[in-house]
Amino acid sequence: MRFLIAVIVLLCSLSSCSTPSGTKSEEVYEEEVSIDFDEIKKRGKLVVVTDYNSINYFIYKGTPMGYQLELLNAFCDNLDLELELIVDNDFENNLGDLRRGDVDLIAKNLTVTNDRSRLVTFTEPHAYARQVLIQRNDALIDKANSDSPFKETITNQLNLAGKTIYIPKGSAYKSRLNHLSDEIGDSINVVEIAHYEAEQLIGLVSEGEIDYTIADENVAKVNTNYYSNINIDMAISFPQKIAWAVRKSSPDLLSVLNNWIVRFKETRRYRYIYKKYFINRRSSHIVDNSFNSFKGGSFSRFDDIIKNEVNDFDWDWRLVASLIYQESRFEPEIESWAGAKGLMQLMPATAERFKVDDVYSPGENIRGGVELLKWLDKRMAIRIQDPVERQKFVLASYNVGIGHVLDAMRLAEKYKKNPKLWTDNVDFYLLNKSNPKYFKDPIVQFGYCRGAEPYMYVKEIIERYEHYKNLVD
Repeated sequence: MRFLIAVIVLLCSLSSCSTPSGTKSEEVYEEEVSIDFDEIKKRGKLVVVTDYNSINYFIYKGTPMGYQLELLNAFCDNLDLELELIVDNDFENNLGDLRRGDVDLIAKNLTVTNDRSRLVTFTEPHAYARQVLIQRNDALIDKANSDSPFKETITNQLNLAGKTIYIPKGSAYKSRLNHLSDEIGDSINVVEIAHYEAEQLIGLVSEGEIDYTIADENVAKVNTNYYSNINIDMAISFPQKIAWAVRKSSPDLLSVLNNWIVRFKETRRYRYIYKKYFINRRSSHIVDNSFNSFKGGSFSRFDDIIKNEVNDFDWDWRLVASLIYQESRFEPEIESWAGAKGLMQLMPATAERFKVDDVYSPGENIRGGVELLKWLDKRMAIRIQDPVERQKFVLASYNVGIGHVLDAMRLAEKYKKNPKLWTDNVDFYLLNKSNPKYFKDPIVQFGYCRGAEPYMYVKEIIERYEHYKNLVD
């Protein structure tokens, strides 16, 4: 690992890691587009970039979670906007995407600085935090096996002179350490590491691979729950504003965000979210769990089975995993009131049809469920050629039966909608198949259907699948 760090340091020394402000100069970026709230509201979707880590955005046992995700969901729910999330941990990339109009908002724990304020407009802060030094407790350093000489715990900023501190590339820590170097009248060696989050560098400090890094205090406190040998006592800054960022050409969006943030921070829901991710020690197991996408890179203990079963099927295994979560929350012994059993909730007739002898066996149950998906996909393929669009029809059929979906397709065609498109076409007629106007129509062959269930079933699986694609390869 030390060799790997040495290579990273060498590469950083040859790259933009030495940029004093932690960002590119303003002249580097292309001219900023003008997209404001009216256009966003008209399109019905807010496009946001956030970072992938074990606090802001991750998946735990199949459930998308995170501080930023929950705040964004609350904001979008309040304005009836769809949320589209993009994951990119590189702040310089985020700036380019924002100015080009590829995203509307950078939603991270961004420290508000003068350098950054020349490039973006910051919202009202959603939190406050000091920057703190992360080091190992001196009593826990292994003097015999450590490659670096034994060091006493640093308790005074003057003692940072001559020290090497590793920080994420593009972070605001660079600017603060430069100022601190001037304040103490001595040099501090700052090494920016590309593609590393603060939490990953904290892990390297704990493991003895590096000696020092910097993090926001609220993030540092979370990490003390599962790195018992780190010390976060020494602050290197006063409390600073932590906020989101928008384009300078989006004043209306800024106003809407600010009004919401000020109000939302006074609510019980905000306090619950903040406590959940930054204070509650009982939540630490979420981060340090093998079924956390950030730590373990998996959804469940059945991932390998799912991957194996879709080998000869042109569906992404993550889509099947999202379906399984919807059906059973990855609980293999669950049984519904209707008699559906196991991970993929197979009905007895389905299990018999696909020769599933033990519906509670994860391997057999997933095999049977995938066989049903293949069967439905084959029958839909003669009607819908686009494989991605077809998946939504297959998912609905898996939930409610292919007959009701075919009825909805016939209704869509009758009412001059596209019977081969799901969203805002066929899904509307399936949703409304409990309405006598539709289920009593002569072209309907399978009668009444409580359409809200399959409508939400498809919507939730696809939304979760987008999170899965963001966070797991």
